[in-house]
Amino acid sequence: MGQEFTPREMLEKLVSFPSVSRDSNLPVIDFIESYLASHGVESHRVYDATGQKANLYANVGPAVEGGVILSGHTDVVPVDGQDWNTDPFTVVEKDGKLYGRGTCDMKGFDALALCAVPLALKRGVKRPIQIAMSYDEEVGCVGAPFMIAEMAKHLPKASAAIIGEPSLMKVVTGHKGGVGVATHVEGYEIHSSLQHIGVSAIHEAAKLIDWANQKNAESAAATPNPVAAMFVPPWTNAHVGTISGGTANNITAKDCKFIMGFRCVPSDNPKDWIDAYTAKVREVEAGMKAIHPDAKITLTPTYGVPGLRPEHEGAAEMLARRLTGDNGSHVVSYGTEAGQFQAEGYSAVVCGPGSIDQAHQPNEYISVAEFEAGWAFMNRLIDHLCED
Repeated sequence: MGQEFTPREMLEKLVSFPSVSRDSNLPVIDFIESYLASHGVESHRVYDATGQKANLYANVGPAVEGGVILSGHTDVVPVDGQDWNTDPFTVVEKDGKLYGRGTCDMKGFDALALCAVPLALKRGVKRPIQIAMSYDEEVGCVGAPFMIAEMAKHLPKASAAIIGEPSLMKVVTGHKGGVGVATHVEGYEIHSSLQHIGVSAIHEAAKLIDWANQKNAESAAATPNPVAAMFVPPWTNAHVGTISGGTANNITAKDCKFIMGFRCVPSDNPKDWIDAYTAKVREVEAGMKAIHPDAKITLTPTYGVPGLRPEHEGAAEMLARRLTGDNGSHVVSYGTEAGQFQAEGYSAVVCGPGSIDQAHQPNEYISVAEFEAGWAFMNRLIDHLCED
């Protein structure tokens, strides 16, 4: 007999696993695998290089094409330094809200997807649901591409992928992508009174950051194309969030490190932005080497998340609209794994319970009403998959 959980009980179970991205997610994967096996569902793991993290995917129902992927991530952001009023890893209900790390982003959806498994089996769906649970979404959607490639190779092709990031159950058909480049500027140390014969890594890094400012200003002044115009802001922006370097106020900095990130509208090719940045880096580097040959700049790719392009009458969009009744136009400026599913050839949308405003916050919560709306969505999905 399969393990039985109500959606609320499943949420409590998933939240109890402190699957912060910096740590292994194998305990929660072990649980999900065991739960699926108890219902006779075979699941498959796709490990990371360390063997300490894994994606998990499964086909629930007949092995035929035309099913629906329910995709969620198992990792959550840290609670360090946040002022929580309750234990972050225990679900606490208060005033119609379910508090806990990941209740909104996005173990709420994960719980609903897993509880849909026995429902689908009991109802005898004619097309499958495919469960997809990833690792390291919160650090750049790192894990999902390996899982998606395996699913495309080994499972019957699904007609739609629903990525359950919190969207208040609205149908999100487009989002920005993101790409980052770790930048290590290596200068030449000398007393600051002789700055003209030294190379300050910080000063040179400032030229690259100012390039980002200039590009942002140019993009803001340009007329956006129709796809870009859907977003706020309607352009690709360049951004540096953290920076470190230098040893003392009277020494030209030997090192400076930062990540140059680009949040790209779906109509822009992230490679074009990386190429433009690389060209600027080499220009700055040439000036550094003219002062001292040992000075250099090293670039290392850190993450890359493709944007989600709106699909004209896409299968995922049409299904999600049918199940939610939402006919509005919604795009978001944050990234998700939906673009990665789309890049692998799946029709994809973002649609899940809860508000993104709660994601990553202290005292994160999902409202009971949103959670219940998500469960109603799952029931309607099962009805749909039972149809001829």
